[in-house]
Amino acid sequence: MEIGIVGLPNVGKSTLFNALTCAGAEASNYPFCTIEPNVGIVAIPDKRLDQLFDMFKPPKKTAAFIKFVDIAGIVKGASQGEGLGNKFLANIREVDAIIHVVRLFEDENVTHVMNSVDPLRDIEVINTELMLADLESASKICDRLGSNAKSGKKEAVAAFEIMKKIKAALEDGKPVSALGLEPEVLREYQFLTAKPVLYVGNNSETRNVANAEKVAKYAQETNAGFVELSVKFEADIAEFSEEEKKAFLAETGNDYTGLERVVREGMKLLNLCTYFTAGPEVEVRSWLIPVGCTAPQAAGKIHSDFEKGFIRADVYTFDDLAKYGDEKSLREHGLIRSEGKEYIVKDGDVCLFKVNA
Repeated sequence: MEIGIVGLPNVGKSTLFNALTCAGAEASNYPFCTIEPNVGIVAIPDKRLDQLFDMFKPPKKTAAFIKFVDIAGIVKGASQGEGLGNKFLANIREVDAIIHVVRLFEDENVTHVMNSVDPLRDIEVINTELMLADLESASKICDRLGSNAKSGKKEAVAAFEIMKKIKAALEDGKPVSALGLEPEVLREYQFLTAKPVLYVGNNSETRNVANAEKVAKYAQETNAGFVELSVKFEADIAEFSEEEKKAFLAETGNDYTGLERVVREGMKLLNLCTYFTAGPEVEVRSWLIPVGCTAPQAAGKIHSDFEKGFIRADVYTFDDLAKYGDEKSLREHGLIRSEGKEYIVKDGDVCLFKVNA
């Protein structure tokens, strides 16, 4: 699963990427610092995984991860090739979801590509370019599907009708996501405006509250996510040791840093949840699965043979384990269940899979 980090040039995308991945991507105070996309793997922070490790004391702890891609900044006219437009748009098509970094803070020492700070205008610039690119794609697809529909085949006619609706929505200035179509219908077309979006408001430590509230409201109205943080400050926190991070979070009363919230919101953006495998003799590990995943499919994340040879799964919840302290107590209270092939694995489940060798 890949999440692309996008935004206007020079709004903090590469700094956010660096802080998330500690990958050292170049970040400078001028447009188009990023040309080729930078890619980094980021572990998903989860306090439950840490607690399981403390409970079982196994030899190893492994977190699930998400891939982040830092994509070149876009400018007005990108859909017609301005700046690095065509390259930028091609990179976005390849990701599963989008983090859109928006500058909220005022600082005359930090260049803004449009010479002023206006987060809703900046969002509109990028969204317009994405819709224009999608409209061009939809028009071409419509022409092709229209020819196929002349055959009278039911499937061809249905596909053509859907594409006409998509094209009409884009012509009306609406993103593909506004149509509420099933992901399976859209998957092969890779429309840019069909991808889920998380807006990350890059603010200063003193905060521009008005700009933050504007973007939060916009995100809510468009069914997008929103996280506000200071990218510069979070980049500094990323350099802390684990002990220093814990002390900082305890002092501020937070469970996760701003960067960690971005990663976790990214997981939600992709409609993923987490289950765990745990034991004193093996590693404690978190696994990402799509919401609605069956037990055999979840087992298949560990190894494809586990899905094929699935027999059953012993399952309990992390919350029950945290309450009672150990598996022995869970058994005494009848809280370890034996589940079959139809069981839908839930977020926070701890699973032991029984499979044919």
